[in-house]
Amino acid sequence: MHKAPPTIGAVLNPFAFIASRWTPSPRIVRRAALAALVMSVAIVVTGGAVRLTGSGLGCDTWPKCTDDSLIATQAQGFHGAIEFGNRMLTYVLSGAVGWYILAARSAKPWRRSLTRLGWTQFVIVLANAVLGGITVMTGLNPYSVAGHFLLATSLIAVTTISVQRVAEGDTTPRPRVPGPVRKLSWALIATTLVLIAAGTVVTGSGPHAGDSSEIRRMPFDWAATAHVHAIAAWVVCALAVAMWLVLRVVDAPADTRARARDLLIVLLAQGGIGYVQFFTELPEVLVAAHMLGSCLVWIAVLRVALSLRERPAAAQAGIPAQGDPQLSSV
Repeated sequence: MHKAPPTIGAVLNPFAFIASRWTPSPRIVRRAALAALVMSVAIVVTGGAVRLTGSGLGCDTWPKCTDDSLIATQAQGFHGAIEFGNRMLTYVLSGAVGWYILAARSAKPWRRSLTRLGWTQFVIVLANAVLGGITVMTGLNPYSVAGHFLLATSLIAVTTISVQRVAEGDTTPRPRVPGPVRKLSWALIATTLVLIAAGTVVTGSGPHAGDSSEIRRMPFDWAATAHVHAIAAWVVCALAVAMWLVLRVVDAPADTRARARDLLIVLLAQGGIGYVQFFTELPEVLVAAHMLGSCLVWIAVLRVALSLRERPAAAQAGIPAQGDPQLSSV
């Protein structure tokens, strides 16, 4: 059977072509997964900087920055530079995700589960870029802004799972704690999602609309939504304390108990920032810190849940490297 020239194979399937010629170490794959996670958090923080500096409409349209220019112009000044800089950071995020996909695809043996996680990250990044464009073209519609943040939160979830899965095998997960404890973790995840969603409503109905012009806001009383958000936060804290206590009672593994402790520390810091910013009329620096804290809380909750089961790395169900020279499909 006639084989296609390597150059044709590289064009048709570049990932498999590179995988047939490069084998990254496990450390490189772990670093690639971590880089994607770090960038998924960074894009949330810089997006917050765009809103807090009133630069949300610094670029007049999308995907260009103006009708006549792909990049920010001198006339757009500081706000244009901030908004365009955030758009450029999306390419850095895409590069980090691409590095992870390439590293996961090139690792030997090839673990299809890791590659799928990478492509899931890519799809979320692409969808959020489009939603970001819609947000600009609709004049920072608060519901679109909220969806933009929630998609970013889903990206953080997938990148966090990727970091965990890189260190595991592909066998069926085995529980490390009793069933009721795992159910408690699901309740903690669900309540945290409610907390994050409530936070977007607080943002959408409160100040810092993202631009100095008249921006449509959600038709809710800001103080009332802030109180609902605070109630959800207290429920999350209660569940986190319960998780920490239960893990000690059932003598859970030390790393699991450590993750539960870390969650409590992050929640304590995040709660403190939240109350201070509420009573100090939302200074921009504290709002930015609170956005970072939201990401860290979500990561900590997921890390606790992921530590309640294990997939021994010694019994990986990978795909042998033999198929790579034939440039099999990704």
